[in-house]
Amino acid sequence: MKKFSYYILLTLVIVVLAACTDDSEVETDNSAGAESDTASGDIVLSLPSDAVSLDPHGSNDSPSEKVRSHVFEGLVAQDENLEIVPELATDWEQVDDTTWRFTLRDDVTFHDGSPFNAEVAKANLDRLLDPSRSSTRAFVLEMIEEVNAVDEQTLEIVTEYPFAPLPGHLTHGAGNIISKELIDEDYQYALDEAGVDMTLEEYYELREAGGDEHEAVAQDISEFTGTIVEQNPVGTGYLKYEDRQPGESTTLARNEDYWDGPANFETLTLKVVPETGSRLAELETGSSDAIADVQSSDAERVESNDDTTLERSQSVALEYVGINTQSEPLNDVRVRQAITHAFDKQAVLEGVYNGAGIVAHSPLAPDVFGYDDSLEPLGYDMDEARELLEEAGYADGFSLNIMVNDDNPERIDTAIWMQESLAELNIDLEIKQLEWGAFLDATGEGEHDMFIMSWGNSTGDPDNALTPLFHSSRLGSPGNRAFLENDEVDSLLDDARQESDEEERKALYGEVQQILIEEAPAIFIMHPQYMNAYSNSIEGLEIDSYDQFNFRNATVESE
Repeated sequence: MKKFSYYILLTLVIVVLAACTDDSEVETDNSAGAESDTASGDIVLSLPSDAVSLDPHGSNDSPSEKVRSHVFEGLVAQDENLEIVPELATDWEQVDDTTWRFTLRDDVTFHDGSPFNAEVAKANLDRLLDPSRSSTRAFVLEMIEEVNAVDEQTLEIVTEYPFAPLPGHLTHGAGNIISKELIDEDYQYALDEAGVDMTLEEYYELREAGGDEHEAVAQDISEFTGTIVEQNPVGTGYLKYEDRQPGESTTLARNEDYWDGPANFETLTLKVVPETGSRLAELETGSSDAIADVQSSDAERVESNDDTTLERSQSVALEYVGINTQSEPLNDVRVRQAITHAFDKQAVLEGVYNGAGIVAHSPLAPDVFGYDDSLEPLGYDMDEARELLEEAGYADGFSLNIMVNDDNPERIDTAIWMQESLAELNIDLEIKQLEWGAFLDATGEGEHDMFIMSWGNSTGDPDNALTPLFHSSRLGSPGNRAFLENDEVDSLLDDARQESDEEERKALYGEVQQILIEEAPAIFIMHPQYMNAYSNSIEGLEIDSYDQFNFRNATVESE
């Protein structure tokens, strides 16, 4: 790895130079404005990537959720201990194996003034699961078979099969609630634009009936659904949508009528600042009050600053190298195993991520139900890697590409590390750096050989940790960017999500993990430690185990 040390040193020099340049630009352009913002009770949060979608039923990515989480709420949420707690629902019960009943708050209104009730909640779940929306998040709640508004404040959810983790899945952003008036407007726009001669009420009746006719109309309008919600998202959250400059910033304003009392500040501006050095400069000059995704190499810089705080939290997420199992020669399991054996996880964790996390032995983090510490991962072994490649007929090597998002230096450095390691096996690895949205599109379409990404498992349940990434029904954008199609994995995952006996369910997930280790559709690098930073002028900011910011109780010290 001598060459890699050179590349790391070169990268650090470039980052330092970039940070110096960015510091001067930020101070000149923004410091005066930041002083005014702080005094007026405004908060600025700098993020490395822009939201892909403002629709809760839109894209399934963390950058989008970092914006949406302030605007929308769900029936239930999770507390700091990952326990399910009330949000728009005050309580709930499981009536029988497949029926759940939720009692809803009666004091909630949307940002547009319309009321929240059971009919609205039903409309949202129906929309999420409607094929016309083509939601990549529908898988989170696809077990729902029927939704009924029993009365104004009582919602009944019937699942296709027994599914004990339903409340946990409802905490996912896919379960967030949009104004029904906005939903109606969105559907009407889609019907009009598609030239479908049908009233909104007729479409809803057709959807309830189901069948081929509905599927045909849903296909016709799918190109247009979501358009109106994207333009003016309306939720019940403590902040409401005010303005958006794509690629630059999104501004949210205080919801004066929030059911739990208004926030302590006027606006939250989510600014897009891709460069790590620039985000640090934003924080240090006061241009931003908080920044996301502090790189491990910059942790000491933040911690040594008396004016800033570094927030660390161990996640249940997975940082991984995805391997396209349908791309030749990666469609040969021996080649995938060889590449996995050539990846030194511990060295990468220490050398690239500065120890900010724990090595992953399987897709499940130790704190997630179903984790099996008896499993043996494919360890770092270059001799074994060579033998496997020779057995597969690739001793002379081949060429591959690996895709990474260009706003994450640590993933780029991990790719460089991998490039050097695979070169020892005569494998030429091309690194392709893409903007976040382009990265999602390319990997969703299978244009890659390999990629580096993370999966947050935002329900904390093994079903959400494994099914989206490896079930054949999730190929591409819904999550399975490894394009793995394995009947045994599918069957075990289907059985596990329907199993009510905990021991049986745990055993099923153990079997799945063993197969995934052997099939090697991914290199499970680590369960990362999230690192974010904020100015000490902010109090009451909360950052959860899923790396989401909550300014609900935040206050900003005036200067």
